[in-house]
Amino acid sequence: MVDPGTVVNVIKQARDRRTAPLILELDLTEGIVETAPTDPISAIMSMRRTSLRDVLDGLRRARSDARVRALVMKVGGGIGLALVQEVREAVQALRDEGKLTVAWAETYGEGGRGTVPYYLATVCEKVYLQPTGDVGLTGLALEEPFLAGALEKAGVEPRFAKRHEYKTMANTFMEKSYTPEHEESSQRLVASLGEQIVAGIAASRGIPEETVRALTDRGPFLADEALAEKLVDRLAYRDEVYADLRAEFGEEAQLRYVARYNRAHGLAGRLPQPGRQDAVALINGHGPIRLGRSGRGGPLPNSGPAMGSDTIGAAFRAAVKDERVKAIVFRVNSPGGSAVASDAIWREVVLAGRAGKPVIVSMGNVAASGGYYVAMAADTIVAQPGTLTGSIGVVTGKAVVNGLLDRLGVTLGSVAVGDHARMSSATKDFSDSEWERVNAALDRIYDDFTAKVAEGRGLTRERVHELARGRVWTGADAKDGGLVDVLGGIDTALDLARKKAGLAVDAPVRVYPHVSPLERLRPPESSEDRTAASARFDGWGSLGGFAARLGLPAAGPLTLTGPWEVR
Repeated sequence: MVDPGTVVNVIKQARDRRTAPLILELDLTEGIVETAPTDPISAIMSMRRTSLRDVLDGLRRARSDARVRALVMKVGGGIGLALVQEVREAVQALRDEGKLTVAWAETYGEGGRGTVPYYLATVCEKVYLQPTGDVGLTGLALEEPFLAGALEKAGVEPRFAKRHEYKTMANTFMEKSYTPEHEESSQRLVASLGEQIVAGIAASRGIPEETVRALTDRGPFLADEALAEKLVDRLAYRDEVYADLRAEFGEEAQLRYVARYNRAHGLAGRLPQPGRQDAVALINGHGPIRLGRSGRGGPLPNSGPAMGSDTIGAAFRAAVKDERVKAIVFRVNSPGGSAVASDAIWREVVLAGRAGKPVIVSMGNVAASGGYYVAMAADTIVAQPGTLTGSIGVVTGKAVVNGLLDRLGVTLGSVAVGDHARMSSATKDFSDSEWERVNAALDRIYDDFTAKVAEGRGLTRERVHELARGRVWTGADAKDGGLVDVLGGIDTALDLARKKAGLAVDAPVRVYPHVSPLERLRPPESSEDRTAASARFDGWGSLGGFAARLGLPAAGPLTLTGPWEVR
């Protein structure tokens, strides 16, 4: 026999779940995933991590939800500054709607290095800190290694060439300290990022920027010191933070992670809608740029993704072909890579624009060198002030290891046909004619790169050269120079795309290419088939070539050995 009291309790609990006040939780201690990885192994490994799209969509939805009363954000490190600025914008918008926003952490940088986490926390109305924690407000520093001395001792001779003096990657191997241009560029990067953080903390905490700079010079702060300086509002353990929230909103208030809240309340928007809705396509390009399909960028699960030109190109073609797509947002988070692959992606951006589909680029933490190349033809480029971009330049070279091999007692024989057959060999220096070929390639790539920047950005070649020369800029400085159009995050880019396409403010966003698990299993019919855009499974990632030289299976360590091909 059913106990009537049990039935009543079940009904009451169900009613409470629909009507009780909501306190949203956002745990950032494990960082944020920009987008679901296309590589199956990486996708499984990241299933429990917080997604940027869930955070932004959830907080946007919560602004107009009367049930949502507060957000409590647990702050941790490991998030790039541009992503921190995206989250800050979303939390500030929620706060502007009258919702209570609370940040708490056991420590904002134990033993220092807490400037960026604390900057994130200050966007909230209340900042809590565990009584034994610290506020590591110590400023920003950039430490860059120079390996020339070590390579000299090891018997390795770096042979690099670059265009131009601010393309500093080669300096890592060829110099023992900063060149004047390298130091100037790095100093400006740190200064620009520092200006942004100081301004943000000052505005959020209601204190003068001069005071923030003075406090930064004195940090880090113990908990009591941070409270006395009004850097935090209260010292409290987790249970005390949540007790304060329940005291304000009632014991019946329910906790809900932002991601779960977004997925539950966004289900209706993901169900098939009657008719054919016009939409914005979202194409994600993350990681080093390479030819072929996207996949993992290295041999380990945490090595991150790689952006393949075939995958991105197929995604653009699918979006252009779909008549429901009226605009495209291309999210770029990449330090660059292959010049040829970057050019192939650039071409697809150009073709999308010619087809009447506006392309808006949203830059993440970094979109530099090849990452800028793939973006420069867009109608509008959106970046956060803290995005690292530019680096319009080129570098190439190799390390000659003859001295190291001599010390190890290793000798190498070689035979070749063709004067330049061993041009890429690590046991031979470049000849004069090979250096001529290297420099010809560098000049061509740099001239082509800067010409396309000038065309895409509406700048003169002379002005582009001033901004280029391999120099990295923050998003804020890049906007001042005309390399970026608008400061903001991916939501800003989506809003711009809707406006340019004449769509409603709530027009849907669809990720391209969308390939179901079953479709991934079938071979593509042609290069136009959307399954051709599927990411490949990279067992060895960037060590694929090395693995092949050792005779290891190219598909990676999780592969059956033996000649399984039947002829």
